[in-house]
Amino acid sequence: MTRSDIAELRYAVNQLRQSIGVLRTHYGDAGSVRRLENDLERLCIDADELEKSPPPQVAARRGQEPIYVPDSKSDESAWMGAQDEGLGFHSRPRTQ
Repeated sequence: MTRSDIAELRYAVNQLRQSIGVLRTHYGDAGSVRRLENDLERLCIDADELEKSPPPQVAARRGQEPIYVPDSKSDESAWMGAQDEGLGFHSRPRTQ
């Protein structure tokens, strides 16, 4: 993260802190307010850790070999009998 990214994150966390303070004023010690405060504390801890630790090296991410997916037509028989879930017409005849 750059300095400006960290500053942006700190600003957003402070804005959230103010908003949660307003919620505490209106809702008191409600469970949802306590959970938001807990989430805010965790955000602060994570932001501190990110600020103190250097980002991972880009070269380390590039160490993995890419997986080649050919553009050629796939074998249609691999899909025979598969469900067309989510398309809304499961019993339609298969077109060739």
